[in-house]
Amino acid sequence: SSPHLVQVRERIRIDGQPISKEQFSKYFWLVYNRLEDTKDPARASMPAYFRFLTIMAFHVFLQEQVDLAVVEVGIGGAYDCTNIIRKPVVCGVSSLGIDHTSILGDTLEKIAWQKGGIFKPGVPAFTVAQPERPLEVLRERARERACPLYVCPELDAFEEGGRVLALGLAGEHQRSNAALALQLARAWLQRRGETSARVPLGTAGKHGGSLSPPGPSPAGHTELTDLPPSVEAGHMVPLAPAFRPSVTMVRGLREAEWLGRTQVLPHGPVTWYLDGAHTTSSVQACVRWFRQAALNEAKPQDGSEVRVLLFNATGDRDTAALLKLLLPCQFDYAVFCPNVAEVSVVGNADQQNFNVTLENALTRCLQNQKTWSQLLEEKVGQDAWRAAPLDVGSLLEPEPVRGALLLVPAAERPLNSNSLVFPCISHALQWIAQGRDPCVPAPAAKGAHPHPVASSGAVLLREAAAVRVLVTGSLHLVGGVLKLLEPALSQ
Repeated sequence: SSPHLVQVRERIRIDGQPISKEQFSKYFWLVYNRLEDTKDPARASMPAYFRFLTIMAFHVFLQEQVDLAVVEVGIGGAYDCTNIIRKPVVCGVSSLGIDHTSILGDTLEKIAWQKGGIFKPGVPAFTVAQPERPLEVLRERARERACPLYVCPELDAFEEGGRVLALGLAGEHQRSNAALALQLARAWLQRRGETSARVPLGTAGKHGGSLSPPGPSPAGHTELTDLPPSVEAGHMVPLAPAFRPSVTMVRGLREAEWLGRTQVLPHGPVTWYLDGAHTTSSVQACVRWFRQAALNEAKPQDGSEVRVLLFNATGDRDTAALLKLLLPCQFDYAVFCPNVAEVSVVGNADQQNFNVTLENALTRCLQNQKTWSQLLEEKVGQDAWRAAPLDVGSLLEPEPVRGALLLVPAAERPLNSNSLVFPCISHALQWIAQGRDPCVPAPAAKGAHPHPVASSGAVLLREAAAVRVLVTGSLHLVGGVLKLLEPALSQ
């Protein structure tokens, strides 16, 4: 899976656990040296980062003789380097969203075409409810490739007799993912000839990925039972029949966990809500989850509650559209910072993006801050404030008077929204927590900039009975926050 949050080893897991440091080192150098010895002398280039890790993951799975490999595509599907499995057991396409538009296209139809690139002849594929036009594209891609495609019924269809399936992952959108997971798991079990989870209940009225055995397929179990005829030209995608989940499936859904997705970390009076949403649809789901998980809770009886947004976005994403979706959460403060854990040190190479300079990342943060101010002003009917162009480079120079804690845009008048920009995640967390989170050191009083928002906000944050912080916009931001809040993840 990709990306990782804290350590690169998260990408290659066996039995749910990242491979050990010893395994990673052993297989890394084995694959690296073999590629180095056999590369084309004329081109003399090694695979790029993601391609290398993909090759390494396949090698690890083969060497460790896993029974089943679950492979998540990197970007898209059609041209993704994970898409080299000629005949997986089953393929799945989850809910489509607009992302990586410079690579995949700027419409759901174009993105659906890319996702359908993982379909294989004769290999069953499942998807969830999609908008009509993108579903038509998936149907055509399946027909072209002679791939039997089915739509999963809603999770309600699996809840026979009023039994509610509890999910370990919060958020209404996870019900769709759970239904897809059930279908993929059942396809694998049937391929192996398992009899569990095969009782049909009748027909109900990131991205994609594949399940693949590392070795030859079990003989005599090449067809899935209880499925209607596959899609044909001019027909709708058939609905797969629901079935009664096995005890193991029910437990799997209940115990499933995935760091950085709808994750809640209570640290005393400060509660961190982490969700790596970075598309329009996923941010909408994040807002629904956050409002239910945090904002619907009763106000503290013994004091105030302060809500803080910690946000960053990368790549070609429409930041203004994402920030606009977050307005209904009614944050008291919005904090922006790059996906850099510590600005003062080189930091962990696992979390370092060598393609983006800190100066460029800070420029984007300041633009996000301006966008947030404009959105707030438009909401209350004021004239949008236009800040003067800012030389970020000058703010990165050491200056004893300013200190290293806070970046303050140079403007003719102060910001009229409670938003701040920090040069790294660590400094942002220090200001938000104000020494009230045992995992986050208190901000240094000496050298802190006397900015009105920073100083007045610090008082409120120190005195509030509850501080609720939503961290979203980027999985890399969430990973940097997790690294600081949960030090054990770095071990």
